[in-house]
Amino acid sequence: MTHLSGELNSLDLVGAAQRVADGDVSPVELTSACLERIAGIDAQVNAFITVTADAAMEDARVAERDVVRGEASGPLAGVPIALKDLFDTTGVRTTAGSKFFSDRVPDRDAAVVQKLRAAGAVLLGKLNMHEWAFGVTNDNPHYGACHNPWALDRITGGSSGGSAAALAAGMCFGTLGSDTGGSIRIPASLCGVVGLKPTYGRVSLRGVVPLSWSLDHAGPMARRVSDVAILLDVIAGPDRADPGSVDVATDDYGARLEDGVSGWRIGIVTFAAPEMTDAARLNGLMTSADAAAFHRERMERAPDDFGQDVLARLRRGAGYGATDYADARHQQTILRGTFSSRFVEHGGMFDAVVLPTTPCAAPRIAGLDAVATAPVLTRLTAPFNFTGLPAMSIPCGVTPDGLPVGLQIVGAPWAERRVLRVGRAYELASPGGDGRP
Repeated sequence: MTHLSGELNSLDLVGAAQRVADGDVSPVELTSACLERIAGIDAQVNAFITVTADAAMEDARVAERDVVRGEASGPLAGVPIALKDLFDTTGVRTTAGSKFFSDRVPDRDAAVVQKLRAAGAVLLGKLNMHEWAFGVTNDNPHYGACHNPWALDRITGGSSGGSAAALAAGMCFGTLGSDTGGSIRIPASLCGVVGLKPTYGRVSLRGVVPLSWSLDHAGPMARRVSDVAILLDVIAGPDRADPGSVDVATDDYGARLEDGVSGWRIGIVTFAAPEMTDAARLNGLMTSADAAAFHRERMERAPDDFGQDVLARLRRGAGYGATDYADARHQQTILRGTFSSRFVEHGGMFDAVVLPTTPCAAPRIAGLDAVATAPVLTRLTAPFNFTGLPAMSIPCGVTPDGLPVGLQIVGAPWAERRVLRVGRAYELASPGGDGRP
């Protein structure tokens, strides 16, 4: 059966996977449609740093043979996926959006990439990001600014900006991002897609270039909540080789996703709450201090090879003292308990809480101060990195200028399934429209 590529690009991940499983669409058709889309519009959007077209087509042909033989397995069999360019990929350069790693080619996959391959995914390439994942504009001095598909003069948000842009523009069906202060949820909000930051320790970070060892999270991004649930099913779980991984049982994240939230109590975060402000500020301190430690030798050897905004934030981090950091870690323990106590799992009254993902829609790229913008756009996301709680951004409409707005849903530790169910209930209750630019 022949399909128009535009029709295929409009599918969500669940729909694409089901049509492959049914034999209605082939992995080669899906992959060709994505590659055609990338070739046609990525010069404007700049979502990709590296496109692995030949390898993707070969993987698609293998997947197609398996489907024809009835040997295809895995929930992502034959479905094209792309990766933020800080997940290590065997034989494919992984730059972390930096000049230092411009020619770095890993010899093994990150743990989550191994899981995606085992689930049958076809990998299209590596996505643009804010340099070293340390920023929210995705205006990268080495690989170019990433442009928001809803308005090309606007930022995508960061640091997983290429991931959100590729999804919004129909270049892939799912992606992985990383989130240290909001780097999955901010671009998801500004580009009108879904992005989930799981509980800290839920998803392995082995083979992921770090920003902060204490605050980094890896998570899924897609166009629908059900798509994100499938991706989380694939990548979640403990990893003995990752010191930050926690051995907690995973769930079937798609189970009872459509059952609604009747009888649940949903809280609304009060923005004046001092613990939100404190958590965001201390998250910024720990992020910059951890990043300065990771980049110490590079800062001494070749400071001019960093972008100006990233270098300024690294130098700020290097200026914090041991007592500053120790106090931040102490407050982290206290605030994690404070935040968790609001939820029913810990004796509180709420099944989930909601708040905006960002305080504004996507700003214009031109003239934007990346250093000053970071605390603005992370103000409502960073507290949940600091406390490690699961948090997801879903589209919830557009501004009068036609720019997307995100709703953030937060749950108790390890309650991703509950967060997803709230998000799906909102999707089902919200007005029509396919949420595409």
